[in-house]
Amino acid sequence: QVQLVESGGGLVQAGGSLRLSCAASGSRFSIKTMGWFRQAPGKQRELVAIIISGGTTNHADSVKGRFTISRDNAKNTVFLQMNSLKPEDTAVYYCRVTDTFSASYWGQGTQVTVSS
Repeated sequence: QVQLVESGGGLVQAGGSLRLSCAASGSRFSIKTMGWFRQAPGKQRELVAIIISGGTTNHADSVKGRFTISRDNAKNTVFLQMNSLKPEDTAVYYCRVTDTFSASYWGQGTQVTVSS
């Protein structure tokens, strides 16, 4: 059973920075894609950023230039560096990983709150 452990959320003032981490363990297969999603109250969960095993990344337009996704393949860990945070970035952030057989797993979520 794949387990994802997220960390790094918290409360920060607008303009500040946070770094999220998500470590995956227990996968029988190679992890192909790692990504971050977020869900604000009353809204649908949305993609924030995704990175595949070769290093190609994709960031949502709303976070381009402010957030950067990266990964450590040796440790099956994905990071999300969030700079210039805005109140509208407030949400629960979820890590998701997908293995080479397209099975996906979600983390428990970590709260990010940005005060104005």
